[in-house]
Amino acid sequence: MRGNYFLGNGKFETREMTFPAPAPHQVFIRNKVAGICGTDVHIYHGEKGSAEVTPPVVLGHEYSGIVEAVGEGVTAVAVGDCVTVDPNIYCGKCYHCRKGHKQYCENMVAIGVNMNGGFADYSLVPETQVFKMNPEVGFEAMAMAEPLACCVHGIEQVNIQSGDLVAVIGGGAIGLLMVQLAKLRGAGRVVLSEPVEARRKVGLQVGADYAIDPLAEDPLKQIQALTGRDGVDVAIECVGKTFATKQAFDIADRGARLLLFSVPSVDATFDMPMFEVYKKELKIYGSFINPDSHQEAVDLINAGRIQTKPLITHFYPVEKLEEGIHMQMSAESIKVQIKTDL
Repeated sequence: MRGNYFLGNGKFETREMTFPAPAPHQVFIRNKVAGICGTDVHIYHGEKGSAEVTPPVVLGHEYSGIVEAVGEGVTAVAVGDCVTVDPNIYCGKCYHCRKGHKQYCENMVAIGVNMNGGFADYSLVPETQVFKMNPEVGFEAMAMAEPLACCVHGIEQVNIQSGDLVAVIGGGAIGLLMVQLAKLRGAGRVVLSEPVEARRKVGLQVGADYAIDPLAEDPLKQIQALTGRDGVDVAIECVGKTFATKQAFDIADRGARLLLFSVPSVDATFDMPMFEVYKKELKIYGSFINPDSHQEAVDLINAGRIQTKPLITHFYPVEKLEEGIHMQMSAESIKVQIKTDL
């Protein structure tokens, strides 16, 4: 049983793993596919994840597999079920949990962040974190449930109305999921802003009405020419860089909602155009992880309402995780996944 352990300082090591028999309400999973997330890239560079990282630990928090064994009292899944994992575990006791805002949990831990996760042959997780999926959708699609769940939570913040003009800034995996969710939520037109041509093509394939290159010409002018509008009703930033944040403000119409969704560097700052916020009555939202949205993501994938295959571009074996991380950082990729059977 292999696990590729993150040792800190940008180093990994594949080691043998052993597991006890599942305790009551635990599920033992044969991992199949695990996606590399932007958070994994941040952790690789020594930055924070959704929870504190203490090496050595097996990363990988967006993954799927098959139930191999269950502990006493497990009823949510059975041996042989195809499953995906919600990594975030909340205490249920702190002030924020008891107030119904579990994403702010003061004691949160996360599978694949500070508990061994998906970049391994097997994992042992609480029953509460395991969601049954339709086997026909495939393990690659199943492994997209966690990032989709985060997007579901994020897009709920901006309350898209029927007919809204929505811009998604960034055509990585998250941006392309956001394009699809915006359309499902009733957006009239969706504009994808992305400098990489291959990603723009995928954006149009999965439902964007327009795909613009923000480096070719001023994005606002392009949007105005394409739509006849002064700006967008909703801007969703999915890049994590300040130039993308600025673009969100620049293209916002009066009364617009701005979602700063991506994970920036810990020390990133942005000079907010205060008068624009005042004059336009802009509403600015953040979004953190996936509280109570994993089941909705599972339902959307099970129902075939989200296209995941065009987003998944590269696969690597467990031993070559570091190569996969470098590919995830490249403009050549959209979503890179680790497969245990390679």
